[in-house]
Amino acid sequence: MNLKFNSRNIFTFVKVLSTILITSAIGLESWNIYAVITNSNLPSSLNLIFGIERLAMTSHFIESIIAAFYATSRKKMPIKYAIYTFFVGTIGLLELFSQENDH
Repeated sequence: MNLKFNSRNIFTFVKVLSTILITSAIGLESWNIYAVITNSNLPSSLNLIFGIERLAMTSHFIESIIAAFYATSRKKMPIKYAIYTFFVGTIGLLELFSQENDH
C-alpha cells in the first residue's frame, strides 16, 4: 500500500513537470519560428536545447496519436485523451492501458 502511495506521488510530480516542460518547449519553438520570420539570430548555445525539445515534442506527439487511437476502445474521448497524453507523456498511456486491467 505504501508503494502504491509513493508511485501515485511520483506520477503526479512527473505529470506536472512534464506539462511545464512541454509548455516551455512550445514556447521555445514559437520563439525559434519568430526568430526565423524576423531574420533574428538565436544563440548557438541553444542548439542542443532545441534538439532535445524537438525530440521530446516528437515523442509526445507519437504517444498522443497512440492514445487517440486506443482511447475509443477504453470509452474515452480520443481528442481529449490525445491532448492529455501529449502534455503528460508516457504516464497518460500507462493510465490508459492500466484501465484495461481494472475492468
